[in-house]
Order: sequence, then structure tokens, then C-alpha cells
Amino acid sequence: MHEHATVSIKDHFVSVPDGLKLHVRILGSENAGLPVVCLPGLTRNGRDFEALAAILSSAPHRFKVISITSRGRGLSDRDPDPSRYTIPVEAMDVMAVLDHLAIDKAHFIGTSRGGLILHVLAITHLDRIASVILNDIGPVLEVDGLRQIQAYLGGRRKPQTFAEAALILKAAHGAEFPALSDEDWQGLATAIYRETEGEIVTDYDPEIGAQFRAADFNQPLADLWPQFALLAGHPVMVIRGQHSRLLSSDTVDAMGERHPGLVVVTAAGQGHAPLLDLEDLPGQIAGFLSRAI
Repeated sequence: MHEHATVSIKDHFVSVPDGLKLHVRILGSENAGLPVVCLPGLTRNGRDFEALAAILSSAPHRFKVISITSRGRGLSDRDPDPSRYTIPVEAMDVMAVLDHLAIDKAHFIGTSRGGLILHVLAITHLDRIASVILNDIGPVLEVDGLRQIQAYLGGRRKPQTFAEAALILKAAHGAEFPALSDEDWQGLATAIYRETEGEIVTDYDPEIGAQFRAADFNQPLADLWPQFALLAGHPVMVIRGQHSRLLSSDTVDAMGERHPGLVVVTAAGQGHAPLLDLEDLPGQIAGFLSRAI
């Protein structure tokens, strides 16, 4: 556990161009300097970053930390047209939020799909990016990891309590995440699930999971090396889960060859995608952000 002073927490619901409202949480809004914008994964939400945000926004770091929950996840509106659950649309949503908050440039942390969104922003809004932290994601996605995600989306039994939810998650993913304590699994359960109308449910639009499960990963996947190359002049860190099946060590090596200044961190005892508040990860992230200013 990390001790941190109380910091301000402000929740906003920001309208994007097609009228949906996205949940945005800001910690340390009074802190000066470029903010740190956090983008979660496929079916995840801003709660994934709460512990890290509390650390980064407190002394001695004092960053303003902004977590954006994509459409259809968490407290953000669900899209009546599921075909708009795409990375380009979600990238435009990020820019709409930053424009609303009058943020011209920021540091970015992208977990999994959040990191793919950052590859799109490298094409469309490179001038808005100060630095990038990619959490277990890169220009090449391993099919084995994608199929693993397909398998567990919608495949878990429905928990009756958050305690049971934690046990379900540990049973499914414990082999890849030996670093997590029982308390960590409980925290993960409260990030992934929410209680609604007396039921414990996964906190995302089921259409997102259905869309991903329907994807055909027997077809060759396009890589994102051209997009990654655009970040050559920017500070970039990649965090790889030691047991990740989505981001290979070979891809991380290739990223380093293309970006000589790449900072590489291994999240020991974790898979896809690492919890960023464990062990020394917050310190390494804060150090990288401080150097990137």
C-alpha cells in the first residue's frame, strides 16, 4: 500500500461531438505543469488508475492526473450505435475532452486499447503529446493474447458479491499475476465490476465484448510500426507484464531498436495488463514523467 496525502478529486461529465457524455476524473486539479492523461483498456474504466493517480498527484510528484473513461464503459454513456465502439472514434473523444478542459498538451498513459488510441493520436494530434507510457501494448499484438482476451470476455460466471468476484478473477488470472495479493484482487474486482439493481455486473456495455468476441484473428493483423515511428522524437516508456501474452519481449526489443531512447520496464509477476500501482512502478512512472517535462 502507498501512503499519500489527500488530494482534490473532481468528477466531470464531458459531452463529445455526437452528444454522449464521458466520465472524466481529475486528481490534483490545483497542481501546476502538464497534466497526465490516463486511458484504460478495452472493457475497463478510469478506476484502473485511481491508486496510481493518487500517488502521482500527491507530494512529492504533484501531477494533475486526468482519467478518461471511454464511451460504453464505467459511468460514461453507452452508445446506441455499437458500431461506434472503435479506436478512431475513441481517439476523437479524447481530443474532445482535452479541448473541453483547455489542455493543449499532456503526458499520456495508455493501457492496452488506451495505448492503441495513442498510436492513432500520434497520426492525428502529435503536437498534443508531450510523452507516452504504453502499458503492455505496442505496435504488434500477439494473436495468442488476443484469443486469450476473447476467451475470458463473457466467459466468467456471474458473482453474487464483490468478494466472490475477486475469487473468480484470481482463479482465471492468478497464474499470470502471482504478484497480486488478496487485497489487490479485491481492488481489481471493484474496478471491473459494479453493483446495479442489486446485481454485480461487469462495468461495460456487453456490445463491446460481443464485438471483440466476433473478431476473426485467423486473418493477418496489421502492425502499427508507422504510427509508432511518429513518436521517435518523444519520450516513450513501455511497461510489459512479465507473463504478458499480448506484448512479446521480441516486440519490445524491436521497439527499442526503432526508438533508441525507449525506457523499458518489466512488471514482475504480472501479465496483461499490469496494475500500475504495485511494487516500484509508481516511482518509475513518476521519474519518467519528471524527466519528460
